[in-house]
Amino acid sequence: MRIIISNSSPVPIYEQIKNTIIDQIMTNELEENEPLPSIRHLAEDIKISVMTIKKAYDELEKEGYIVSIQGKGTFVAPKNSELIKEQAWQKIEKHFKDVIEIANTHQIKKEELIDLINIFYGSDQNE
Repeated sequence: MRIIISNSSPVPIYEQIKNTIIDQIMTNELEENEPLPSIRHLAEDIKISVMTIKKAYDELEKEGYIVSIQGKGTFVAPKNSELIKEQAWQKIEKHFKDVIEIANTHQIKKEELIDLINIFYGSDQNE
């Protein structure tokens, strides 16, 4: 598992760790049931506080990405397709809000946005 931390990023370190692990799970770099390094080992590896790693792991577990088994370790959780889809919807909604705000600021009509979506999807606009 590779984790790169940016000290100049405004994103907190625990969140950078969490987001990196989520990205690796989503791209199958980390597979279901794969063991993760212990909190202490990962902290030593990337020279970060144990408490920071613990916070990242706690949030990952709370969000359903990993599971901790007492005495055995921490593992990538089986993918929950509904959870993944819900998180994708949340990202899409956030981006749509931004797009609509920009469109409204520049008097771009909804129909023009729909046309653009159709172009990106490769759909025939006459469908």
